[in-house]
Amino acid sequence: MTLLHTTRVRRRRLGVAAAAAGLMAALLTAAPAAATPDPGDAPVQKEATNSQEAAVRSAIQSGDIPGVDEIVRSSNVEHLANIPKDTLKGTNSDIAFQGKYAYAGNYDGFRIFDISNPRSPKTVAQVLCPGSQNDISVSGNLLVLSTDSSRSDNSCNSTSQSQTVKDSWEGIKVFDISDKRNPKYVAAVETACGSHTNTLVPDGRNLYVYVSSYSPNAAFPDCQPPHDGISVIKVPYKAPQQAKLVGFPVLFPGEGPDGGGNPGGPTNPGVSKTTGCHDITVLPSKDLAAGACMGDGIIFSIKNPEKPKVIDRVQDNVNFAFWHSATFNQDTDKVVFTDELGGGGSATCNAEIGPNRGANGIYDLVGKGDKRKLVFRSYYKIPRHQAINENCVAHNGSIIPVKGRDIMVQSWYQGGVSFWDFTDSSKPKEIGYFERGPLSATDFIGGGTWSAYYYNGYVYSNDMVKGLDVLKINDRRTDPAKKIRLDELNVQTQPDYFDDDDDDDHDDD
Repeated sequence: MTLLHTTRVRRRRLGVAAAAAGLMAALLTAAPAAATPDPGDAPVQKEATNSQEAAVRSAIQSGDIPGVDEIVRSSNVEHLANIPKDTLKGTNSDIAFQGKYAYAGNYDGFRIFDISNPRSPKTVAQVLCPGSQNDISVSGNLLVLSTDSSRSDNSCNSTSQSQTVKDSWEGIKVFDISDKRNPKYVAAVETACGSHTNTLVPDGRNLYVYVSSYSPNAAFPDCQPPHDGISVIKVPYKAPQQAKLVGFPVLFPGEGPDGGGNPGGPTNPGVSKTTGCHDITVLPSKDLAAGACMGDGIIFSIKNPEKPKVIDRVQDNVNFAFWHSATFNQDTDKVVFTDELGGGGSATCNAEIGPNRGANGIYDLVGKGDKRKLVFRSYYKIPRHQAINENCVAHNGSIIPVKGRDIMVQSWYQGGVSFWDFTDSSKPKEIGYFERGPLSATDFIGGGTWSAYYYNGYVYSNDMVKGLDVLKINDRRTDPAKKIRLDELNVQTQPDYFDDDDDDDHDDD
């Protein structure tokens, strides 16, 4: 693959193993994810030792990694635009799309872009409403925002307040976005343990919201163990102010204070104990969902959206530390799960960690209806080693809709954006990439791309520090996707891109 670069060729190795070994051991001794939103309320920043600083400088000089802020990319990927942060100075997070607009989450609120010209996005509005991590989704005239940090109240003027205080608040906020320049805050619903992420399930006159959260504690009045399920919120489209909690379905039934999920360590060393879910992806056209739930990966039926039913459950107690997110392929016969080894704040894309940890797990989905099973096939991890001061691990991505092929674009924090093909689920391969060099040659500063999603011919990547990037891939394998046009996209509410009518899984039991 021909590489385009500023001053040097991007190599696929990193010869700083000796200097890195001690730091890696320290970074990965801690639990894979903490109770605070990943990667935390503020980017990680630590001072490097002299030897580590020297190792990074040497790697930059030799071309093993790009220089600080240097952009490197494969020849089939264009970088069309970058829009830096503006009023909202917090960590950038997820993205949703609707018509000519992109909605970008930020730990301080959200920003609306007009992307009618992808080469020159324009800011339409910036809404200040702090509450990490502000995971964001849109449906019709409604925008849903997740708050997963304990606040003094549910207003946009709230301040941080301890979870041990009963009147602290966490949950979801609902905005009316019929006027894109002036979104109006119309409702809030408190949920147990807050809302780390939210997933929308449109259902006629109502919008259901699946709320994922985790890490209960007996000292937290509104986040008590066992926390072995998800919160379900019902929002009437015509009366969003009536939004309310309608249930907390248990996905991991079991005896004891922790429910029936993965027990984690010491039973399974290095694996997160399942105390809820991190993220859920639904495929409404198939009444199907996939959950990434800390120590477990699951698929479940959503024929009754208020009462989801688990169909199958898998664990990987060798290479997965924290089940983070899930993506179906278009034919619904594969699921990609991501592992957020190190909680998003560690350097895990290097020779010391290897190709299987902090990777994607690719599973075939075999069988019909409620008898379907997840069968492991392979791992995928970016083949480009990163510096020891670059947090890097599998993160949010989406399908690129090409009939007959399974291709994803995906964020890897400071590992950049990877385009990869898993049509053969046993032999995934990268077909393109875009990345920046480390944010510093002297400090450990957390950053990189949080989400990279394909929407109407372009890829939009929300970099936690650098802002919104717009990319375009020009490749015969992905070019057919340019013909697909959507009116709305929440990646965790996965569309049926081709509207196939010949799949009868929808009605099978």
